[in-house]
Amino acid sequence: MLSQITPCLWFDGQADEAAKFYTSFFKDGKITRTQYYGEAGKETHGKEPGSILTVEFELNGQNFVAMNGGPQFKFNEAISFQIECEDQEELNHYWQKLSDGGDPAKQQCGWLGDKYGVSWQVVPKVLGGMLSDPDTAKSQRVFTALMGMKKLDIAALKTAYEG
Repeated sequence: MLSQITPCLWFDGQADEAAKFYTSFFKDGKITRTQYYGEAGKETHGKEPGSILTVEFELNGQNFVAMNGGPQFKFNEAISFQIECEDQEELNHYWQKLSDGGDPAKQQCGWLGDKYGVSWQVVPKVLGGMLSDPDTAKSQRVFTALMGMKKLDIAALKTAYEG
């Protein structure tokens, strides 16, 4: 069952481009619907009738909406999307695709900003268990290793975990 919560991402004219970008490399990524601006409300929205209002899409079973709202709002790191990866190959795949064209200064501890300014966390599934281990020596070693990384290295995290 898909979630009843659908993130709506506000873009300034790149909604269609962004939806096509994300669906091109996410498993089962697909565009499900496109809606267009009409004459109604033009005095408020100022958009050309027939231009794209929203693009609904799905990534790994999660629904999203990309909206061409205008230049009023920008993405920031206060909200991010977390991708839990099974292995280093999957982690590398998402990291490479999402970081291409993004701001390298925003890469830290598995976080990155993509070329649209959307923040992502590309992390291994095993990380949560490592960081919440009741053996604090293990969890602290992992946290210390994590803090020194940009793209996460699962083998290095496991080495730190095992001591």
